[in-house]
Amino acid sequence: MDQLSLSTLFIILGVLLLISAFFSGSETGMMSVNRYKLRHLSQSGDKAARRVNFLLERPDRLIGLILIGNNLVNIAASAVATVIGMRLYGDYGILLATIGLTLAVLIFSEVTPKTIAALQPEKVAFPSSFVLKPMLRILYPLVAAVNFITNNFLRLLGFDPKNAGKDTLSAEELRSVVHDAGAMIPSRHQDMLLSILDLEKVTVDDIMIPRHEINAIDINADWSQISRQLMNMQSTLVLLYRGEIDDAIGFLHARDMLQVVTRNQDEADKPSLVRAVREIYYIPEGTPLSVQLIKFQQNKERIGLVVDEYGDIQGLVTLEDILEEIVGDFTTTMTGQAVETIAKEDDGSVVIEGTINLRELNKELKRNFPTDGPKTLNGLLTELLGDIPDNPMCLVIDDNRVEIIEASNSVIKSVRLLPKRKRTKRKSQD
Repeated sequence: MDQLSLSTLFIILGVLLLISAFFSGSETGMMSVNRYKLRHLSQSGDKAARRVNFLLERPDRLIGLILIGNNLVNIAASAVATVIGMRLYGDYGILLATIGLTLAVLIFSEVTPKTIAALQPEKVAFPSSFVLKPMLRILYPLVAAVNFITNNFLRLLGFDPKNAGKDTLSAEELRSVVHDAGAMIPSRHQDMLLSILDLEKVTVDDIMIPRHEINAIDINADWSQISRQLMNMQSTLVLLYRGEIDDAIGFLHARDMLQVVTRNQDEADKPSLVRAVREIYYIPEGTPLSVQLIKFQQNKERIGLVVDEYGDIQGLVTLEDILEEIVGDFTTTMTGQAVETIAKEDDGSVVIEGTINLRELNKELKRNFPTDGPKTLNGLLTELLGDIPDNPMCLVIDDNRVEIIEASNSVIKSVRLLPKRKRTKRKSQD
């Protein structure tokens, strides 16, 4: 090296710094590349993506290769810089070369290439794979030896190198990914994906039609009364029961109603009405919607009665109810239940029915009523007050101002939600 000219030494030093920048940028680019996008491109046949994916299958091997190359280059650059410094400044050149090389490595071989790689990982990682994959084959014995030592040392520290490169997402992490997708996924599709993730948190109790709202007919009533109910029934599905709803017989569909009602209107048609019903499918209360959706599919059912631990009927759930949790409300439902009206007033307040479901209310009006207890607004207000109020009154639930407009002896019928107060910052006085 003593026989080389200064200009040649500076060229060699420059080349070594560029090679060091390549290794530094490659390391950051490889580690920063989007693994899920990479797998998609790899499965689509992108050759560069396949090379990068191959290298990332064993991150310990890739890091070992890059660090071996980077350290060899940096040590060589240090030796060249030392020779240059001693030629120019004698013994003081060693100190000056150390300081100068440190700054040069930090600026040109570390910070700059790693920043570029972090900003554009694919544009750095894909071209780098052209060089790194052949290098891995050439230096494999050395890389394997280094990895053998480091992996055993990692096991002593309690880490398992075999788990490297295995990326999994939890439901909450996947939720964040969907939120961060931005314009890449339409907002409507984002809402549907998030709703699917929420199915495990929501149970049939949260969306069921309460037992007192189920369209049902007592088979013990007079045939004339039953026939009149059937003729005036707007629902496509009716539950038949004996005496009380807990003694349910089965469901009667619209086409079956039509066949029965058009026959002779006498007592003899009651048995035919009972024979026309369809078997009841029961659902234990507390069943998550994700589980119930699969059960509906496996059992080829579309509707079921929710029962508690004593077998008492609590409500009714349909396949459409679960699908609405994902895609939003349909214009009609197979049970024909009327959707609770929400009337917006000119002053910004909202008048709603007391029987509205709290989850639907929170979703529709962006409110934050608690849903871990009662399922309806009437139930929540009744629980908080401990009674049904005789006169209109107002109360505050968290930051929701509620005015009870109309109530009967058994239920709060209508409620007005007042607009949320705008919080104003107080100006500090000097």
